[in-house]
Amino acid sequence: MTPPVNPSPPATVFVVDDDPSFLLSIARLLRASGFAVRSFASAAEFLSQLPAEAAGCVVVDLQMPGMNGLELQEALAKTPNPLPLVFLTGHGEVPDAVSAVRRGAEDFLSKRAPRKELLAAVNRALARDAQERAERARVRGLRARFEALTERDREVLQHVLRGQLNKQIAGDLGIDERSVKRHRTSIMSKLHVQSVSELTHLVHEAGLASMIPPP
Repeated sequence: MTPPVNPSPPATVFVVDDDPSFLLSIARLLRASGFAVRSFASAAEFLSQLPAEAAGCVVVDLQMPGMNGLELQEALAKTPNPLPLVFLTGHGEVPDAVSAVRRGAEDFLSKRAPRKELLAAVNRALARDAQERAERARVRGLRARFEALTERDREVLQHVLRGQLNKQIAGDLGIDERSVKRHRTSIMSKLHVQSVSELTHLVHEAGLASMIPPP
């Protein structure tokens, strides 16, 4: 029986700004445009209430008391759920804009930017989050395959990735060649690959390149 697929969490635009009137107006604009919105008066408040698996993006004021927008960006980047950010500012801080974009911000806009520019940036950020979320899920799925390997499978895998023959692996591990062949078959079956080249590619795709011994 096929297990049920967990639905993706609904996307939310998280708005963070210490100016109550601006926060209210932006939230109203986004809701009127069809977005689900949650508002926060500070970066600390947002981080303390952000659900671990929240999908969406963050529209954030650059200059705020306490933790500012750039510091929030840095804090989010260290979490397992680095939501895309759209920065808003009442000033034209070019160096800050460059820094934000280099760190992966989706856009950096003036608070006076036309409505269509903000909505376009939010739509891009939401699309990016969906794509990045799907990629993270794919990588987790690949890594789950490796977690199914036994300790001996992993030992044999290290030697296979080194390019050794069954006889060499058997000698190094102090087991017979038949056992090596059995573990190789197990590895290929559990990882859904059919060749060493596919195996090496899968290791890289799963972000586990450290498993490949140096030459």
